[in-house]
Amino acid sequence: MLMGLIAQGLCQLLEPNVTVKCRQKDLKLVKDVLGEAEKQYKSLVNLEVTIRVDEKDFLPADIAGGVVLSARDGKLLVANTLEARLDQIIKQKIPEVRSMLYGNNPNRRFFD
Repeated sequence: MLMGLIAQGLCQLLEPNVTVKCRQKDLKLVKDVLGEAEKQYKSLVNLEVTIRVDEKDFLPADIAGGVVLSARDGKLLVANTLEARLDQIIKQKIPEVRSMLYGNNPNRRFFD
């Protein structure tokens, strides 16, 4: 799963130099799957990438897991942590929950 999160983040960034940040206790696991994630990325987009793992600045230990990828000195970020993914799902499901709770409103123009 971690390898997929890294490969997906690489595909979103499409940058030649990427830094991966993880929890301190996931450091060894991230290093182990880095080569496979890089290989998957190259097969998908046919571009070279150099991946560096940040071993000085870690994600907080109290998060559930995942990685944050950055490029261009931190100007481009992809947060692939469990919390970030849950936030995305919540934002996507708000209109559906609103309709279930209050019913469809014929006057509603926007469904965000």
